[in-house]
Amino acid sequence: MAVADKSHPNLDVLPEWPTETIAVLVTTDPAPHAIPVSWPVRAGDKRILLSLRHNRGSLTRLRARPEVALVVLAGGDVALCARGSARIVREDVDGTGEYAAVAIDVDAIDDHRQGAFAIIEGIRRTVVDPNELHALERRAAILRELAG
Repeated sequence: MAVADKSHPNLDVLPEWPTETIAVLVTTDPAPHAIPVSWPVRAGDKRILLSLRHNRGSLTRLRARPEVALVVLAGGDVALCARGSARIVREDVDGTGEYAAVAIDVDAIDDHRQGAFAIIEGIRRTVVDPNELHALERRAAILRELAG
């Protein structure tokens, strides 16, 4: 279980964020590893779903140490760090064998918004390969179905 960070206020529930949000997932082995994650899905007040590629080390690390943190900086003034336990909920999220669906059961949500700043837009990127964009949209739709 995550220990509350007393230097930041906590949120009781996850806020909504735009579909195209890019977040940063932190896993450990025991050193921390941070990677960008495309289009995490809010799956409830304290649950997040995301897809992770099998050929990366993140799945191996979270299998060994399920405690993770996900930093979300998104439009609508969303600035948070969700801390909790990750687990694989589907080994093959979309039938390609490339990505697994991962659920983060959130124990604590650190609110990093500041009165002097507002996040208008989060990290933005353009997917230049139409096939990759279609695949990403498909994975996100499947994650939303799993969240339902």
